[in-house]
Amino acid sequence: MISTFVNAWFDSHRAEVISWRRHIHRHPETSNNEVETTNFIARTLKEYGLQPQRFPETGLMVDIGPDTELGRLAFRADIDALPVTEVTGLEYTSENPGTMHACGHDVHTTIALGLACAMADYQREHSLELGLRIIFQPAEEVWVGGATDVIEWGALEGVNSIFAVHVEPKLRVGRIGVRAGAITSATDVVELEVKGPGGHTSRPHLSADVVYALGKVITELPALLSRRVDPRTGTVLVFGQVNSGYAPNAMPESGTLTGTMRTADIAIWRDMQNLFSELVDQVLAPVGVEHELTYHRGVPPVLNDDVSTALLASAAQAIDPQAVVQAPQSSGGEDFSWYLEHVPGSMARLGCWSGEGEQHDLHMGDLNVDERCIGVGVKLFGSVVEQFANVQE
Repeated sequence: MISTFVNAWFDSHRAEVISWRRHIHRHPETSNNEVETTNFIARTLKEYGLQPQRFPETGLMVDIGPDTELGRLAFRADIDALPVTEVTGLEYTSENPGTMHACGHDVHTTIALGLACAMADYQREHSLELGLRIIFQPAEEVWVGGATDVIEWGALEGVNSIFAVHVEPKLRVGRIGVRAGAITSATDVVELEVKGPGGHTSRPHLSADVVYALGKVITELPALLSRRVDPRTGTVLVFGQVNSGYAPNAMPESGTLTGTMRTADIAIWRDMQNLFSELVDQVLAPVGVEHELTYHRGVPPVLNDDVSTALLASAAQAIDPQAVVQAPQSSGGEDFSWYLEHVPGSMARLGCWSGEGEQHDLHMGDLNVDERCIGVGVKLFGSVVEQFANVQE
């Protein structure tokens, strides 16, 4: 059985696999700069007899097993770090100042690397009738995500389904959160600039008040959206930055407003730019200001396929009948969604909290994952391979 082999392989290679994670964590590289990370992954794969295919810039993928009419089963890991200063004080803390694996991508990479090497050994000892592809993707943390480049470079050619995990520091290690449908949200950025002639605050009737205009958008637009969009879709507009003015008695000539627009409904996301522009026009029409709206479309929501999610849950239960929990829908963005625009698949939440002490959050300098989650992830992926192979028979 594939799952039994992978479980035994990890148990016998645990120290080696953990050392991979610590090396990657110690040497983080930001998006599109993952040169040494790519080199390390490639060297490790070659040591296990595999032939990785590098992408034009950074990142790589590797195929294991034969090409079949059914297509390959793919797993994706993201390899980039964040511009965050690490404050964990760990023995293997980041040696690159101001850069840290604060989103757990070192764990994701290690899990995928462990699966690849385990399956390489399985292929040598047994006959693997299923084709696998392990994708080590760069630049997940930048707009709009490196997945679009990886897909353009052919990573999904011949792929049947794709799976991934994301560490979850709010979930105890050993637990695996699954969810059919939207597990993350679409994430767009909006920028609004308003302009007027300016003037003195003692004579507002002779000018157009851009500060008042910005205030109207800040307060009225979220309310209008709640009446135009089904509230069950998790559609949320939040402004994070507003700038205007230079003196208490002077009406400024311009002001800017920026924020994020999020939704778990892909149909709403596809039409949101038009709706947003329409509502901004309506809100600002009575004020008399000129305005320019810039709408930056980001990533769609990760929409986990029902069949793939059921397979993922079954694979998790095969490891531990108590492992599976219902994952909440997140308002965060994740570029794994781009893969699911092309092939079915599913992403799971991988518990990485030790169960004791503070639950640190993602993208924070004090994030410290329980490394036992790496073994859970490798064994989960091995179980997915077995479940998928059984379905295809």
